[in-house]
Amino acid sequence: MNKSTKIYIAGHRGMVGAAIWRTLEKKGYSNLIGESSKDLDLRNQQQVLDFFEKEKPTIVIDAAARVGGILANNDFPYQFLMENMQIQNNLIDTSLKTHVEKFIFLGSSCIYPKFAPQPLKEEYLLTDTLEPTNEWYAIAKITGVKSCQAIRNQFQKEYVSLMPTNLYGYFDNFDLKTSHVLPAMLRKFHEAKINNKPVKLWGSGTPMREFLFVDDMAEAVVFALENSLPEYLYNVGTGKDITIKELAETIQKVVGHQGEIVWDATKPDGTPRKLMDVSKMKNLGWHYKTELATGIEKTYQWFLENIDHIKEVKM
Repeated sequence: MNKSTKIYIAGHRGMVGAAIWRTLEKKGYSNLIGESSKDLDLRNQQQVLDFFEKEKPTIVIDAAARVGGILANNDFPYQFLMENMQIQNNLIDTSLKTHVEKFIFLGSSCIYPKFAPQPLKEEYLLTDTLEPTNEWYAIAKITGVKSCQAIRNQFQKEYVSLMPTNLYGYFDNFDLKTSHVLPAMLRKFHEAKINNKPVKLWGSGTPMREFLFVDDMAEAVVFALENSLPEYLYNVGTGKDITIKELAETIQKVVGHQGEIVWDATKPDGTPRKLMDVSKMKNLGWHYKTELATGIEKTYQWFLENIDHIKEVKM
């Protein structure tokens, strides 16, 4: 692979895809391609095949997915299962058929069992039942992982899956109905600060979560592109976690909210703990750079700079 290799980033306008695009550009890659969902429906097999035959990418990065938090997963289980399978199956199968040399599939730590031992190792996949609040998304992502593994085994192609922990950062989704916990909290604390009100949060605050700044995730993807990874599945994270209560207090401090935090224990907590074992990536030479407080500060600054656009698009 060289800097002029044609790389297709599916989902290049999303938080992760945009970060990958920025990172590759900074490193001098000059032949990046992407297509908006308006012009290319990744759920449509024929459209995907036509696009690949026209563009002929050498490398494909799948950062496209329908994503959301507990509420969205609970309300739209069929869409989270079917649409994600359609997107990834079309991309994976078409990549194989059109001789794409390298495929990077991005998933989620939710593929691992709800009560798997901590930290989560790659070999825990499919050893127990999933967390019910996001099992539909998880099942879709598991099929993507296994599809890439099957291609790797049968055709000896470099199709590899990276499973990030909870991601946050620039271009995140701040819609309170569909966003993940960190951006939702950031927005809640900001609006409570403006209105001088307390912040009400779901659950008990006791579950533990790990968070990775999206630009660090992009660096991991580039690392996977530039190196030959010997296995089919790798966790990507910091290897450190905090309680949701500690997360809330960190965000509150960054935002400058002075009010009370009220926990609604009638709402679900989700998985009690999700910490990734990232030793495989670390042993290959990749390690995260951005500490949580620094990443939240960067994200909040971006949020403030783009708040009018965020409200117009997401509310």
